[in-house]
Amino acid sequence: MRWSKPLRVHLGVLVVASLLCTSMPIIWMAFRQGSDAAVNAGMQQMREMSLRLIEGYRNTLQGGTEAVALASTMPQLVSAPPQDIEAKQEFFLEVLRNVPEATSIYTGYPDGSYLQVINLAREDVRQTLSAPGGAASAIRMIAERQTADVISTLRFLDSQARPIGERDIEYASFDPRQRPWYQSVVQDGVPVSVGPYVTGTLNVPTLTIAAPMKGHRQVVVGINIHLQTIGRLLDAQGISPHARAYIIDEGGNLVAHSDAQIMSRIIGLWARTSGAFAATANAFDPSLETVARLRRDRAFASGGAARFDLDGASYLVQMAPVSVSGLFQGSTAAIVVPLEDLVAEANRLLVRNLLIAGILLIAGVGASVVLSRMVSRSLYRLADEAHRIGDLDVGEKALSHSWITEINTLASALSASRHAIGQFALYVPREVVRRIVSPEGRAVVKAKRQDVTALFTDIRDFTTISELNSPEEVVDTLSAYFELLNTIAERHGGTVVQYLGDSIFVMWNAPVPDARHAEHGCRCALAMKAAIDELNEENNRNGRPALITRFGLHTGPAVVGSFGAISRQQYTAMGDTINVASRLEGLNKEFGTSILVSAAVHDAVGDRFGFRPMGLVQVKGRAEKVDIWELIGESGC
Repeated sequence: MRWSKPLRVHLGVLVVASLLCTSMPIIWMAFRQGSDAAVNAGMQQMREMSLRLIEGYRNTLQGGTEAVALASTMPQLVSAPPQDIEAKQEFFLEVLRNVPEATSIYTGYPDGSYLQVINLAREDVRQTLSAPGGAASAIRMIAERQTADVISTLRFLDSQARPIGERDIEYASFDPRQRPWYQSVVQDGVPVSVGPYVTGTLNVPTLTIAAPMKGHRQVVVGINIHLQTIGRLLDAQGISPHARAYIIDEGGNLVAHSDAQIMSRIIGLWARTSGAFAATANAFDPSLETVARLRRDRAFASGGAARFDLDGASYLVQMAPVSVSGLFQGSTAAIVVPLEDLVAEANRLLVRNLLIAGILLIAGVGASVVLSRMVSRSLYRLADEAHRIGDLDVGEKALSHSWITEINTLASALSASRHAIGQFALYVPREVVRRIVSPEGRAVVKAKRQDVTALFTDIRDFTTISELNSPEEVVDTLSAYFELLNTIAERHGGTVVQYLGDSIFVMWNAPVPDARHAEHGCRCALAMKAAIDELNEENNRNGRPALITRFGLHTGPAVVGSFGAISRQQYTAMGDTINVASRLEGLNKEFGTSILVSAAVHDAVGDRFGFRPMGLVQVKGRAEKVDIWELIGESGC
């Protein structure tokens, strides 16, 4: 199919192209200048904001670092519980009040003793410990592990540090000496940072800062900071609504993220796996792989800004190493901002300029549309008229008029075509005409073998009727008769193939497929007989002759299609089935019947209609006898 578009499209494209060629270069230069200025200003703002965010992260961890450093000098923590338990407890509670980001602070001893003070401000911590109402903190103590009377309790305190409940808890599964923070400190003898890992008591992912007691390397004090707390610190919304900040550790694994949903997934993943973290969590943010690759570049060893593309969008990233008093070595904080956010103002100016240009374009297009409509309205009417002619809606219509001479010429030619096809449809079955004029018409009317049901009718003593009445009266009577039968045939899905004098030839299952063609043929014959009986009553009242009609009906294979010379053809059906149907119509005269059908029809619809057997009859032109039946009516009639 060749490319084509409506006239209004061609005119509109011409107008739009002219306007674009003049306005777009000016708009584009203004946009580029504004965009470059916005990017430079955004990068400066991003550097300043990133430094503030990273400093806030450092300060949070610094609080834990200082608390551990202070605790490592407290003499009351050297002795294993339950010695000096009140002093230990009071000190730990004071630390938690001054370091709100911490979830717990604790001390592990070489004999397996353990003392931990837990902040119950978090709901998930309260649920894990089944804390009673009003509890503000919890004290876990494991003492005298080497004796038979091991002490392992969990005591709850209210906001005034008053006991409100206590219960024994299982201790065998927890040994501080097996925890990563204890082993790291004992091995290195210096303060260490550990994590993320899953805590033994609370079963939550956390970062730990731990240090040995002064002069007592086997006694280790540590403080935990929940990963969720770290995630809340990485707020990058001041730069851009779509900015994100995160922390990656020395191994390139995602530790914390500013997006609450991603942070929840990180925490959930750690709580479930507590191991295979890098293989899964790193997929939560698609920019992480690019940032990790940049971090390995020597040019960014001390941090810096870079631009990269991801999934068709451009981003800016600001990286900075994170360490607190020598801890968390190798960790990096990264802030990633979509470039689109930084150039938003330039984009708004671009939109404003484009709106102005768009108004001019719309005005130009509107003018072209008005002009094209004046031309195309008549063309559309002619196209619609052509479609109706293709559907054989060939009723005469007034010619559409246009002020364009060529359109008027086309309308006259189309009117002549409509008239010609309408006349053609009077002489050939309408469905055949519809298929002939269709693009696939040649293949549709090609002769082929198929099952059909054929019906022939004939008027008794029509020759005598013609002799006793004037030709005009005969024509009027016969026209009304044929119109009645044609209407009934079409109503029952039949195609009137031929008018043969006073007879008609009706066929089913061709050219329109009909799976119940035998049934529809029987119903049509009965309906025709009933309608002719009523017509004869009217003819008797009007002094017109009665038209006693006989019917023959047979079903079977026939060759259906177009037959004749190359220059002139006729759509019809040929074969023994057609001949037998014609002969059955003539046998009504011998038996004094109205509707005779073959055994093939009887066998096909015998359960739906009433029949009377007439026996085997020798049919003219056929060697074998034919079993015939009289069609009386539908079953139950």
